[in-house]
Amino acid sequence: MLSVTVNPLKPPFSSTFFNPLNNHSLHSPLPKTSLKPISAVFSPSGQSHQPPQYQNQNQNQQQQLYQPFRPPPSTPLTSQFHSLDTANRIDILANRLGLWFEYAPLIPTLIREGFTPSSLEEATGISGVEQNRLVVAAQVRDSLVQSTSNDPELLASFDLGGAELLYEIRLLSAQQRAAAARYIVDNKLDAKGTQDLARAMKDFPRRRGDRGWDSFDYGIPGDCLSFMYYRQSREHKNPSEERTSALELALEVAKSERAKNRVLEELKGASEGKGGEEGIESGVRVPVVRLKIGEVAEASRVVVLPVCRDEEREIGVLDAPRECRSEGEFGVVVAEKGWKRWVVLPAWEPVAGLGNGGVVVSFVDARVLPWKANRWYNEEAILVVADRSRNEVAADDGFYLVAIDSNGEGLKVERGSALKEKGVTESLGTVVLVVRPPREETDDQLADEDWE
Repeated sequence: MLSVTVNPLKPPFSSTFFNPLNNHSLHSPLPKTSLKPISAVFSPSGQSHQPPQYQNQNQNQQQQLYQPFRPPPSTPLTSQFHSLDTANRIDILANRLGLWFEYAPLIPTLIREGFTPSSLEEATGISGVEQNRLVVAAQVRDSLVQSTSNDPELLASFDLGGAELLYEIRLLSAQQRAAAARYIVDNKLDAKGTQDLARAMKDFPRRRGDRGWDSFDYGIPGDCLSFMYYRQSREHKNPSEERTSALELALEVAKSERAKNRVLEELKGASEGKGGEEGIESGVRVPVVRLKIGEVAEASRVVVLPVCRDEEREIGVLDAPRECRSEGEFGVVVAEKGWKRWVVLPAWEPVAGLGNGGVVVSFVDARVLPWKANRWYNEEAILVVADRSRNEVAADDGFYLVAIDSNGEGLKVERGSALKEKGVTESLGTVVLVVRPPREETDDQLADEDWE
């Protein structure tokens, strides 16, 4: 196994690039004429001899091949901005004249007049990222105006600096936004806290069937956030400070009595060093985690491990390289021998301490796991990380990687107690971690209903 520490570099320049073909955006931020989109039409060689009615039909179909960019629906301009010309609208944005949700609708109008996000940034000083945040946050605020019309104080709480907060709840439904906004104000959440709340509320329905899910109330934002911390606590060893801290956070934000009782029950078990249910005996130390998209890129430390497929059986596990190190100023990865498949994982605690015996086995689904089957077992592939240097079957509640049988195909994970009953004293390695694949989330995509 190779452990690598990464120090990400942040570029000193902005995301705006110079385009020599777009000089007007650099020297004249106020275009004199409205820019027209370019339409690309495919014309076959030679003259067309089709009747006029067919030619018109073909031209209409060809023109639809290219659809110019259109900004998202925008909040209607207030009466004080209707009569302003382009120069005055630019001045309002550049000097932030008024409240943020009042001048935010000016951005889409200027985009439609021919400005690009980069040219608008040069004219107003508002970056492209901030432009998007203002426009989307104004849309969210409009939905709150409709759903919380009898609560002007709630809306007033977002008048100053509210764009950053409202932007984070953009993916919630109109009803969820109202509940989340109230929770944000009552608990004085910052942008990071609001982001965690929105993710917890969005993710909660997808966790149906997970341990403890039915003890938390989907309609209460605090319970959704509590369940997120409760679930994260299961990724740490028991007992451990990290697990206890996560459960304390879950208890702090839980609102319903059922949620509080569930977390208290888990806290009591953590303090006594007892594991939970979940179809596994107490004392098991095998976390099951889901890899997030971009998590490896954002990790400050990573590990590189060889991978073999389960159908390669015992030979694949034993033949996989044991030693992998980095050399030179660039940290070039060097293995003791060639290998086809490798995986890079964040340096989570279970894998960070692996020596030269670490190996990963890929399975097409999770039915090879010996504990109680869950609904996702048949739906997702998994990676099982094992330590080959610890191949002795020592603990009854431990989990070990073994071949199915002498005549069978593939590998599986077995409990120590089951192996001892069969008289097996040596395995291919001790299982330390099970990794689920990342999901294709839609956090950065807005559906039509999100613009309500």
